[in-house]
Amino acid sequence: MSLEQRRKIGILTGGGDCPGLNAVIRAATKSAIFLGYEVIGFRRGYEGLADLNTMPLTLENTANILNVGGTILGSTNRGRFSAKVGNEETRRIDADLIQLVQHNVAQLHLDGLICIGGDGSLAIAQQFFEAGIPVVGVPKTIDNDLGCTAFTFGFDSAVACAANALDRLHTTAASHERVMVLEVMGRHAGWIALHAGLAGGGDVILIPEIEWSFDNVCAKVLQRQQMGKRYTLIVVAEGAKLPGGEMVTLDAVSQQRQVRLGGIGQIIADEIQQRLETETRCVVLGHLQRGGQPTYFDRCLSTQFGAHAIRLIEEKRFGEMLLYDPPEIRSTPITEAIKRLSTVDPQGAAVEAARAMAVSFGDSPGYQNPFPKSKVSAETFAEKYNVSLSALSTSRFDDSE
Repeated sequence: MSLEQRRKIGILTGGGDCPGLNAVIRAATKSAIFLGYEVIGFRRGYEGLADLNTMPLTLENTANILNVGGTILGSTNRGRFSAKVGNEETRRIDADLIQLVQHNVAQLHLDGLICIGGDGSLAIAQQFFEAGIPVVGVPKTIDNDLGCTAFTFGFDSAVACAANALDRLHTTAASHERVMVLEVMGRHAGWIALHAGLAGGGDVILIPEIEWSFDNVCAKVLQRQQMGKRYTLIVVAEGAKLPGGEMVTLDAVSQQRQVRLGGIGQIIADEIQQRLETETRCVVLGHLQRGGQPTYFDRCLSTQFGAHAIRLIEEKRFGEMLLYDPPEIRSTPITEAIKRLSTVDPQGAAVEAARAMAVSFGDSPGYQNPFPKSKVSAETFAEKYNVSLSALSTSRFDDSE
């Protein structure tokens, strides 16, 4: 087969960077080449697609990138293709821009375009599909808030980073009898905070899905002190709202991009220190959660997504996004994946497990028995752990048969 007759596919990475992107690129490239495709990468995401800023993807230049963070193609989460701006509603891409992309895809004779990204990037991909461009989607977000898939790659790596931070903060907190507040990413969903809190032994976990109060957080700190625990680890998602309902942001609302979140951790630390006169410190992980090597789980998931993206193109199942339905890799229309976010279920298994270990979500001043069939009295708990009854919430304790 001559070079002119070879089938071609394109690959781009949109939105924020994330551990595992290179593993997807590598797997898709290898799978495509073995099937006789020529592979073209677009630099800087959708901007490269519009500007024809391309690079060939080969077995040589995608070797040894499986465990490398970031993306060799580069990415951007702002510019002409921003689909999530200001109030975060999805907006339509300019018709002339869509037409330019159509022209470029036709000029390059692409048989398929793999778009790797989160809900914003995939919302753009859906608009491409509606315009007749042969796209398939690969889900990517460290927040794990994309619908239809059990996990997105990058999430496990972010949790590993946050849990490692808690491990390190634990020793300092215990040594100096401090309250340590760790602020992690999570705009709309508290998956990172929840899983990192479980894996890293957090005592208080504050997430967007559960309303909380400073009174209850402080009560938990006091309860631990009564039990002889002179330190407390608090994990908070950046998107968790303050008790008054406000979201803490770093800048004003912009019409060009999503508003930047951050600062809630310091507010919590200052409030606890003022109320309890307990030494309190805040650590903000920020972009450390996005960088570095992907975990082995993320490498495996990303590799499967990359290979199966080529399968979707081979089967001409355009307009679909891959998803992880353990243990299988399946697909669904992109429209299904982007129409709702995946958020933490306040009555879900992970939250119940945390409550069973007396982890506070700031919605109660003390221990809550999460299992209705397990009858435990407040008096029994207070006596066992030498805690005053006033420090406990009795609403979920029950002595009755």
